[in-house]
Amino acid sequence: MSSERSGDVEVLLIGIDACSRGILETLFEEDRVPTLQSIWEADPSGDLESQVPPWTASAWPSLYTGTNPGKHGIFDFLTYDGYDWGVANASSVDEHALWELLDYHDKRSVVVNVPMTYPPSEVDGAIIPGFTAPESPPSHPEGILEEVRDAIGEYQVYPTPGGETDAFEEYVDSVSMRSDAFLYLTEEFEPDFGFVQFQVTDTVFHQYGYEEELVAEIYEAVDREVERILEGTDPDVALLVSDHGLGEYEGEEFRLNTFLQEHGYIETTHSGAGMPSWQTVREQSLRKGEETTEREPTLLERGVATAASMGITTRRISRALETVGLDELAKRHAPAGIVKASDEQVDFARSKAYMRSRVETGVRINLEGRDPEGVVSQDEYEDVRDELIELLSGVEAPDGEPVFEDVARVEEYFEGPNVDRAVDVMTVPNDWNYFLSAQLREELFAPPAEPWNHKLEGIAMATGPGVEGDDADFEGAHLLDVAPTVLSALGVPRSDRMDGDPLGVVEPSEEMSYPDHAEMNRRATDDADVEDRLADLGYLE
Repeated sequence: MSSERSGDVEVLLIGIDACSRGILETLFEEDRVPTLQSIWEADPSGDLESQVPPWTASAWPSLYTGTNPGKHGIFDFLTYDGYDWGVANASSVDEHALWELLDYHDKRSVVVNVPMTYPPSEVDGAIIPGFTAPESPPSHPEGILEEVRDAIGEYQVYPTPGGETDAFEEYVDSVSMRSDAFLYLTEEFEPDFGFVQFQVTDTVFHQYGYEEELVAEIYEAVDREVERILEGTDPDVALLVSDHGLGEYEGEEFRLNTFLQEHGYIETTHSGAGMPSWQTVREQSLRKGEETTEREPTLLERGVATAASMGITTRRISRALETVGLDELAKRHAPAGIVKASDEQVDFARSKAYMRSRVETGVRINLEGRDPEGVVSQDEYEDVRDELIELLSGVEAPDGEPVFEDVARVEEYFEGPNVDRAVDVMTVPNDWNYFLSAQLREELFAPPAEPWNHKLEGIAMATGPGVEGDDADFEGAHLLDVAPTVLSALGVPRSDRMDGDPLGVVEPSEEMSYPDHAEMNRRATDDADVEDRLADLGYLE
């Protein structure tokens, strides 16, 4: 396709998932990312503080709505209905996205690969959703994804490697797919606002850990495409941001539910119920509109669960196999559902308090009147919260370091009408150096399942002729400031419901009250399979 275009994007937002100063500075020293380095060194740039918790599924809605999760309603990759779960998507976002506010003011947008944008809202412009969308997601306007594929060739939401030898190449190729699609759509729609996101800068760490050359190759690919997008759209203001940072864990894995079980808050079951591992999620064939991933267990899974109830678990079998050197072979060939069926799991309905998912970063109380079979009365609720806060505040790692830098009521972190969807007690790891696990295991501590994971400090950069003066900087910049900054750069009033403020790189616009989100928002509702393409996420246990 040609790089010529018939119009310019006034404001451009480029998302680089999980990018942080430490990663960039290493690449700068090796001259691997000249475009990003030139912007970082010549234009306003700096750290961008993420939210607590700093996880992709919740952070991107915070960024594109300018509101905290207590308002927009997404706290996890999962949503919950009582003790049932479903995969979160844009249908659960209860605040206006940037492109919806711009549509209200007759501004056109092109949005490509941004997480939590499926199903897409029906605005003036084009939207191709990112994860947690299905592969080949319904996009807006209808038929636009097929048109993009006809124009640029292959386009996939998730890399689909055919084997170990070409797996990494699929990740690299996915980078140019994003810019191919984005540049095609900007040519076709001539938007006022463009937003394209690169997810693979996060995925490479979850899939490969910190293998220096692989990380550098991914960032080199992103760097090339950033240069290409900037040249192809000629924005007045361009913002490059990440939703959170990434760094190495220096502490251990802490099994929070095991701790709660030891202190009498958790009842257990071998029935195969409970929150899913990510393998469970991706092994399901989800369909848009289904609220949970409930399924009938297989005959083998039921048998394994029965055996587990009599004490014959995979962990016991694994220890026996280990003595004869067959444990690794068994792990490779045991289906995830079979392993999970034998695990001791939290019985949510009978427990007083538990961690539903490590991504939520906290403890949910099984509250009477709120949860279907709540066992903690309203009168007991605050006393139980106080007990949990005191108990968890004192947890120390084997080396004597505190596991948590803060244990607090959820209201100290979130505010808004959706706080009741969240945990009741936030458990913030000390400097985000401890991997919190929701799995029940015999030991409280272990080496972290992933040695590299999310940190609070992401990055922000601004470039273009519309960026304010030489004194512009990102001092004190927060994830929630991005949306009001974009609106201000376009001269559009920011919502008075936003929690952030315009950053000093643009002239701030006025505030205004917008119609209720439910009244203003329209979403495409085409049915489609959510296929087994989400293996790259790696966020759930």
